[in-house]
Amino acid sequence: MPTAAAPIISSVQKLVLYETRARYFLVGNNHAETKYRVLKIDRTEPKDLVIIDDRHVYTQQEVRELLGRLDLGNRTKMGQKGSSGLFRAVSAFGIVGFVRFLEGYYIVLITKQRKMADIGGHAIYKIEDTNMIYIPNDSVRVTHPDEARYLRIFQNVDLSSNFYFSYSYDLSHSLQYNLTVLRMPLEMLKSETAQSRQESFDIFEDEGLITQGGGGVFGISSEPYMKYVWNGELLDIIKNTVHRDWLLYIIHGFCGQSKLLIYGRPVYVTLIARRSSKFAGTRFLKRGANCEGDVANEVETEQILCDASVMSFTAGSYSSYVQVRGSVPLYWSQDISTMIPKPPITLDQADPFAHVAALHFDQMLQRFGSPIIILNLVKEREKRKHERILSEELVAAVTYLNQFLPPEHTIVYIPWDMAKYTKSKLCNVLDRLNVIAESVVKKTGFFVNRPDSYCSILRPDEKWNELGGCVIPTGRLQTGILRTNCVDCLDRTNTAQFMVGKCALAYQLYSLGLIDKPNLQFDTDAVRLFEELYEDHGDTLSLQYGGSQLVHRVKTYRKIAPWTQHSKDIMQTLSRYYSNAFSDADRQDSINLFLGVFHPTEGKPHLWELPTDFYLHHKNTMRLLPTRRSYTHWWTPEVIKHLPLPYDEVTCAANLKKLIVKKFHRYEEEIDIHNEFFRPYELSSFDDTFCLAMTSSARDFMPKTIGIDPSPFTVRKPDETGKSVLGNKSNREEAVLQRKTAASAPPPPSEEALSSSSEDDSGTDREDEGSVSQRSTPVKMTDTGDSAKVTENVVQPMKEVYGINLSDGLSEEDFSIYARFVQLGQSQHKQDRSSQQLCSRCSDGVIKLTPISAFSQDNIYEVQPPRVDRKSTEIFQAHIQASQGIMQPLGKEDTSMYREYIRNRYL
Repeated sequence: MPTAAAPIISSVQKLVLYETRARYFLVGNNHAETKYRVLKIDRTEPKDLVIIDDRHVYTQQEVRELLGRLDLGNRTKMGQKGSSGLFRAVSAFGIVGFVRFLEGYYIVLITKQRKMADIGGHAIYKIEDTNMIYIPNDSVRVTHPDEARYLRIFQNVDLSSNFYFSYSYDLSHSLQYNLTVLRMPLEMLKSETAQSRQESFDIFEDEGLITQGGGGVFGISSEPYMKYVWNGELLDIIKNTVHRDWLLYIIHGFCGQSKLLIYGRPVYVTLIARRSSKFAGTRFLKRGANCEGDVANEVETEQILCDASVMSFTAGSYSSYVQVRGSVPLYWSQDISTMIPKPPITLDQADPFAHVAALHFDQMLQRFGSPIIILNLVKEREKRKHERILSEELVAAVTYLNQFLPPEHTIVYIPWDMAKYTKSKLCNVLDRLNVIAESVVKKTGFFVNRPDSYCSILRPDEKWNELGGCVIPTGRLQTGILRTNCVDCLDRTNTAQFMVGKCALAYQLYSLGLIDKPNLQFDTDAVRLFEELYEDHGDTLSLQYGGSQLVHRVKTYRKIAPWTQHSKDIMQTLSRYYSNAFSDADRQDSINLFLGVFHPTEGKPHLWELPTDFYLHHKNTMRLLPTRRSYTHWWTPEVIKHLPLPYDEVTCAANLKKLIVKKFHRYEEEIDIHNEFFRPYELSSFDDTFCLAMTSSARDFMPKTIGIDPSPFTVRKPDETGKSVLGNKSNREEAVLQRKTAASAPPPPSEEALSSSSEDDSGTDREDEGSVSQRSTPVKMTDTGDSAKVTENVVQPMKEVYGINLSDGLSEEDFSIYARFVQLGQSQHKQDRSSQQLCSRCSDGVIKLTPISAFSQDNIYEVQPPRVDRKSTEIFQAHIQASQGIMQPLGKEDTSMYREYIRNRYL
């Protein structure tokens, strides 16, 4: 019987493109350089793409012979040695895809990559550089005057900016989905293997698997979730003609990983954001939703926690929590032609039956299950009706849809005017968000791949017993999702998501047995590390959609931001306004061209000639769509049957068709994650390893002062972090500004109101803003004071460090404890008889401990193996002599055994 299932690792991880006048030869191989594949691309077709995959796996020697024959056969003269007929064009790490404008096809290759994260030994890479190569030969090229302009627009999408891929881990799916697939019942894997064998791509793909019996391992690969794949259109033309290992799907968004050291135990905290490729675009040009239920700025954020001391999906401990942000699912937009910072919000179409919202929430039920929780952060009270338009329409849509859902699966709607609470002098924003976060996580639960620990069962926490989700024998599943939105889904949304993620992180740490209570406080190393990850996450997503970094951060809402932060906020506001006014239109054209929303066609208007791209994203404007869904039963029937579980993770025939199941030998490279991660065949430097380069709580956040508690869950002063101690003078001065500020205490009554303008109203709406003030008075500290303080911390009294004064005499109780310690050492380590006799006086009355071991001498310094009997020694010596060609004479017993073998085998 196969022991387990494992993810299939792509065997095409390194590429070399060879060029002749008539063809390109793309040679791909795995990291061990044991398996090679070859693609042949025809260069004589001016506008068509002709690709041939010979469906064979080559060895290194076979590929060298093949390339040698190609080189010899493509020389201009037979036997000529001076010039080569096969040129090495470029080396790469993967294919982004193939694209055509008005002339021939281009191939886009990844030429530089950088490792960004590691999940269970599966590496996640960021694209650092790409190369775009024109395929047709110059002799057959048909030039077009607008080809160069389309090429510039396409290349305006910077593939070296926040595009990620993996050779073995499906980034388009959550960790919960990927691990759920690996736990499929064995009988279903067998049936899927038999079916996939009939549809196998390679000629000799299944050779040798039939004879191996039950000693194999099932390899599983799932189809990507195309909503979060950004090169799906570029690979679509070759999807059905080449082997699956050539298809490398990339996502766009954010990926960051940090190491949380808990008394030396490494725990990796990973944050992955997947940006939707449907209805994608820039801030003011993409608002609301399209006719298919896809919303603008939709991002799925997943935080993954894993114990890095065990690198295995089957034996390791993994936990994840997923939440979503996205524009309000209505037909709405903002007109930017007036060039004002806050264009008015207009509802483009009346939707009394909430058709577009129904499509959107049906997608969410299918992917995440129930309940769906909407956290709406837009303003509720305004002197001039602006954001409130969206709230009123969203409430009406949710109320309409809920009346047809079963009561236990209704959509939960939480309206909360974050801007109003930010201005209030008596309320604290993060305290209120923490209450919301607790209620949300209790309803949805989170994913963990191990059952509850015995200590949590024996001494259960009150909050733990109230936790929702689905409990299974192997752990817990997250059922349902939190969907957070404001107007732009940038600043306010990122802070709210951070607070929910912080609450979920506490439950994740508790489920892995790392903390005793599911609660985390501000100003601890763990929360500071997590906050830094979320700030990088928010800045990246804000740049992609809004054109600038975050304007308001977590420190802004905590009201402990240094005074220098406000000048940065003003610059980010101006940068966002400039980007929205002048460069967003060009970026939108690039995204439309890259994602295949617009296809250049001869004789039709060009991309830059279109007055709007509305009809490109709303397909119902170009043709009649199929029959509309029921206004009452607005969900997919199969989805509602399996709630609260997400339909995508249910084991059914429809989902099994999305899987590729193949049986491998136990030590095949395609499933050997140990060799894939450690790569024993490569020469590597310890200093260059990824785990040392990532952000670490002990190195970057923990204070360097002697005597400080090393726990990452200890509350520290804002100027005590590792970064502030080791930082420069300006960093230390900024840290001093945050002194004596509580983690989440309400502001004093004398404080002026903080500007609550979110990403949509930064510095523009005077009637809704207040002045900004700091909670603490700036205190200037010189370098001399800093050095004196560090010296004071280093030189501490002996009693404070050791607990006793060493000059004082020992009591009888202390001496007895020390004697026991010495006796334990004698039992563990090697001691001379003389030293044992000297210590016998002080060991009177001490318990004698004798080590129990199979060895006569066994300690941490040396091991004396047990004695070997004579017969075993003779057998071993005979084995050594046989390897040297010296054979022992056969006895009667050996001869009779050989005769019995011959009789049974051949007679």
